[in-house]
Order: sequence, then C-alpha cells, then structure tokens
Amino acid sequence: SDKKWDKLYSMGQEISQSSFDSSDFEEFHARIVAETSLLQDWINDGYLSTENPMAGCELEAWLVDEQGQPAPVNQPFLDSLDNPLVVPELSAFNIELNTPPCALGAGFLDGLYEDISQLWQSCEPAAEQHNAHMMMIGILPTIQQSDLCLDNISAMQRYRALNEQVFRMREGKPLVLDVRGREHLKTTHDDVMLEAAATSFQIHLKVDVMDAARAYNLSKILSAPMVALSANSPYLFGYDLWDETRIPLFEQSVAVGASDYSKRVSFGVRYARESVMECFEANRDRYPVLLPHLMDEPIEQLAHLRLHNGTIWRWNRPLIGFSANGRPHVRIEHRVAPSGPTSMDMVANAAFYFGTVYELMASDESLEQQMSFLQAKDNFYHCAFRGLDAKVRWAGGEQGDVRSLCLQKLLPVAKRGLARMGLSPQEAGRWLGIVRDRLESRQTGARWQRAWIESRGRDFNGLTQAYREHQQSDLPVHEWTL
Repeated sequence: SDKKWDKLYSMGQEISQSSFDSSDFEEFHARIVAETSLLQDWINDGYLSTENPMAGCELEAWLVDEQGQPAPVNQPFLDSLDNPLVVPELSAFNIELNTPPCALGAGFLDGLYEDISQLWQSCEPAAEQHNAHMMMIGILPTIQQSDLCLDNISAMQRYRALNEQVFRMREGKPLVLDVRGREHLKTTHDDVMLEAAATSFQIHLKVDVMDAARAYNLSKILSAPMVALSANSPYLFGYDLWDETRIPLFEQSVAVGASDYSKRVSFGVRYARESVMECFEANRDRYPVLLPHLMDEPIEQLAHLRLHNGTIWRWNRPLIGFSANGRPHVRIEHRVAPSGPTSMDMVANAAFYFGTVYELMASDESLEQQMSFLQAKDNFYHCAFRGLDAKVRWAGGEQGDVRSLCLQKLLPVAKRGLARMGLSPQEAGRWLGIVRDRLESRQTGARWQRAWIESRGRDFNGLTQAYREHQQSDLPVHEWTL
C-alpha cells in the first residue's frame, strides 16, 4: 500500500513564485482543460485504480504557549521535529499532521488511533523545545483578530500567493466576517489569515471511481450528523456563536465569487448525478484560477488540475491522487469535523463516518433519492449552528432532532458497516461506543467549553489551559468534568 497520500494535496504543495501575469492564467487554464479531458478519458477507459478502499486523515493543530496564547513558532518546531508527515499550515502557529493511508479492515481503527497518538506524542517534545505545546481544537478560544496578520503567515510562497490572488479577485475589498449565533460578531479583515483561526480533522476515503459519486453524495448527507456530534468551536474573538463556528468562519475567510456556483468554500449546489467527474468539470468551468503556477510535469500527473482543485474547499471534496503503483485514484475528503477534543474522539468520529458511508453504499436503497440536496444542505447548517439540539429532516420527510437520529438510526448502520468492513465486534464497539456515550451524555467539545465558561466566567486563557489538561489525559470528551 501507499506509504503516504500523494504529497501534492494532502500536505499542500509549495510553489516557486507569488506573482503572476495574464499569460500565466491563460496557460494554466489551458492545461486544466487538457488535464480534465485526460481524466475523463481515463475514467471512460477504466484506467483509475480499483484497489480495495483505503483511508487516512489530516489533523490540523495549534502551537500555544504556557498561557494558552498562539505561539507562532511552526518553522523552528518543524526543523526540530524533522518528520515529513508533519508540515506547515497557513499560520505560523498551526501545523498539519498526516497519517499513512491504511486498508479498511480488521484492526484499521485501532491502527489509526496508534498512528495519530504516536505522531502527536512525538510532536510535544519538539514543541517544548520552543516553549510551546500542542493543542487540537477547532477554534482556539484565546485567538484574537490581531494575531491573524501577515506577520504570522507561514514562510511558504503558496500562502503569500493565495493572499495576493484572493484580494486581486476581491479588487482589494476587505473580507467581511458576519456570524449570527448566540451572539453577533461582525468585523472586517484585510488578509486571508482569518482562515488560520479554523482547524479541522479531515477524513480521506479512497474508493473505486465507479462508487465515487455515491460516496460523495452520501458524505454530503452525513455532513449534518457528523458536524453535530463532533462540534468543538463555540467561541471566536470572545463571542459565543455556533456550536461549530468554524463552518461560517472558513466560508467567509476566503470569500471570492458572488454565487453558490463559484464560492471557494461551500456545501455545493447539488449531488453528483452520474459521475464524480462532474466536480472536476465544474472546477474547470466555474472557478477562476487562483494560483496559476505552471509546472514542468507531464500531463499524466494532472498537476495543474490537482493544484486548482486544491484551491476549491468544498466541505466534501473529491481528490485525484496516485497510488504506489503509479495508477491514479479517487478519494473523498470529508472536511466537516473540527480538530479535537482528543485522539480518541476523532477516531470515534471517523469510525462513525466510515461505517455509515460503507453500509449505505452497499444498500440497494438510494438515500439521495429520498432526500433532496437542499434538505441535506439545510440539515448541515442547522447542525453546525445548534449541534446536537438541531432539528433535521431525514429520508422520506421524517423529522426529529439529530441526536435521536444518530442514536436510533445511524449508529446501527455504522455498526453494520464496520462489520462489513471486517472489523471485529469488539473493535467496532470500542469506537462507536465513544460516539454513543457522547450522544447520550450530550457533551461534545462545544458543550464542555460552554459549560466551563458558564461556571467560571469568560476567562478564555483559563478555558484553554483547562482544555489542554483534559486533552493530555486522552479521555474522550464525554468523560471530561469541570
């Protein structure tokens, strides 16, 4: 199997320049057209990899100081760590950890937990060398808007170029952040560093290309329960907003494009009807090029198509990569879950996602035909806003709260899916049991953070330090106390 996912996307590709002229944009678009045509030919000819499904994840994390403030030391930290699976993120106080892809089967979830835990444990001593600590949380409670400035951008041309091109497309107009939750936050920002306030746990599922449209659609439908049960981002700049404030924050932090058909971060506009190829055709036709970095790569590497796709951040995103044998493959990147609260919680979230998708893909019934896309979209935003209290409409028009949906319908589906995958009842039960206990206790990361603030007052430094202490125990969040 692959030692790691194709580096171009799972870890972010560096580029050699940050400024471009009109000829760069024209040539880059021409290469996207040619590479998209080649990808269609490959799909028609059955050339894409049909190996057994595989999975992996990316964990975006924070570096913080003793007081829980962001510590912009990712480059010296990475130099000390020297591990190719840990790479920079947009800001100097964020990093990304990547797990090697694994075949779905017996021991898979236990192995994923070991991979995350060992990688995390190797990072903490390297952080301590620079008077910092590791944290996994959707939005750091202590982050201030003043921290999100270009002085704290990571030292990569890719990020400088992204900032320049976003504001070129915006004609220099500042970004507007307007989030109505329990409270109302409205402000403006003059660079893309707002994005750095949101960190995610991104789940990758490699599938047969013939199954990819179904996996993509089901991932969209499952985004609502996934964001509700994993919510871990209630606060931003001292405001109490959504259970998963990361969702509106990220959508507004790179806002270019006036319609749902051209927003860079969105839930999308419809299901895939026939093929996941429809997403790459939409990328070609509807999304202006952001980073027209021309590469001396053969067309068969699809380098420009993949770079362009990497600047369109759908909450569920199909990716093209290459397996160890050189064959191209498709995987679905499920991006709705936040970072944290612990490694155990994140693997439990992944267990719920993998099991449910796997079982629903094997079903003769089409959930997409029983639930409109607009209903799946409404469910998603309701769940991001209200978490486990959200009311949703499910297949056949059934209505109720998302917590009951997960407990009564989806957890049994996930259990059957993990069994179909080859996991033992003990392994599946261990991880799905964490999700069940969290649902029964109603204590997500967002709920715990709010309960702490309600009992102690708005001491966000204290909240961050208490959160990190609990995180170090690796007890799942439903077992955390105040």
